[in-house]
Amino acid sequence: MNEVQPIKSIRDISRMKKAMHGRDLLLFTLGINTALRISDLLTLTATDVAGDYITLHEGKTGKSKRIKINAVARKAINELAPADGPLFPSRKGGKAISRVQAYRLLNAAANRAGVNIEIGCHSLRKTAGFHTYKKTGDIAQVMRMLNHATERDTLKYIGITQGTIDETYETLCL
Repeated sequence: MNEVQPIKSIRDISRMKKAMHGRDLLLFTLGINTALRISDLLTLTATDVAGDYITLHEGKTGKSKRIKINAVARKAINELAPADGPLFPSRKGGKAISRVQAYRLLNAAANRAGVNIEIGCHSLRKTAGFHTYKKTGDIAQVMRMLNHATERDTLKYIGITQGTIDETYETLCL
């Protein structure tokens, strides 16, 4: 099994968004704007996103997490979220979609969008971490956001590779 990657290109993120709609677009948009694990994202309800923050206990770590809902996420919630119940309801009724279904819909959207990377549910979280690091350059902040223990693990997780470093050198040109 190949390791999934973050979506590093803003153009690819836009292409993914154009290839999605409704519940699927909401899942993608919240995933890349909150850095939540898919297991935590899929448990969210309309009530959980009604205010300015998402507050939850992470399923994997048991730690409390408070996430400010940014303008892009708020717009998606306002336009795409159901009035009540799970944010990502299954078409079969009442329950939220499964992790497997989330994986399938993300891969289908990537195929439609022509995004040629190994993509999966974890790509959403990795994308949030990568772009936070790219924007801020603050690895400590990304570590805290992702609840990681080491800088090395975080850099590997968000896909900062020798190739990424080489690109930085090529564009430095001071």
